[in-house]
Amino acid sequence: MRTGRPRSFDRDEALEGAIAVFWQHGYEATSVSLLTGALGIGAPSLYAAFGDKKTLFYEALDRYNRTYGDFTVRALTEEPDARAAVERLLRDASAAYTRPDRPPGCLLITAATNCSPQSADVATRLRDIRARAGTALADKIGAAVRAGTVPAGTDAKALASFYAAVLQGMSAQARDGATRADLRHIAEAALRAWPAPQA
Repeated sequence: MRTGRPRSFDRDEALEGAIAVFWQHGYEATSVSLLTGALGIGAPSLYAAFGDKKTLFYEALDRYNRTYGDFTVRALTEEPDARAAVERLLRDASAAYTRPDRPPGCLLITAATNCSPQSADVATRLRDIRARAGTALADKIGAAVRAGTVPAGTDAKALASFYAAVLQGMSAQARDGATRADLRHIAEAALRAWPAPQA
């Protein structure tokens, strides 16, 4: 039985390369020729392995969320205290956004900053992922309000939105050349906005 010709490249390695290209240039500006040049494969091989550009991006996005971007889930699930979870989230973001071996910033935030109407579904998918993370953070803070570890009357959704905005700003700062120390200073300033315990 014919099994076909084996691929001449490592699929996981190629997917890692695709993540880096999308991360650096964004979805819209990443052409198939840019991908094939970075991965060192021809367009037929890319299409055979991954399908079209959008399918490849979605697979790269899933892998990013399981690897480079999983610090958000880990902070929210592993830290029992809401403030500790936010502190860890900001600290880990400072490191993740400034890795020397990866493009700066966050793929989820920067990959669809500017998209044509033809790529609206890509922007929507990224927006939905960010929204789910924001909801998880709001739920974590809301549970702390109900438990009395965060002052009563705290608007959990607004506070979560504030820290989501801080993370987006930290990503933009990293893209502009901010260092890990610079981002840690931003994180420390943002933590001072955490509601003080009631006397």
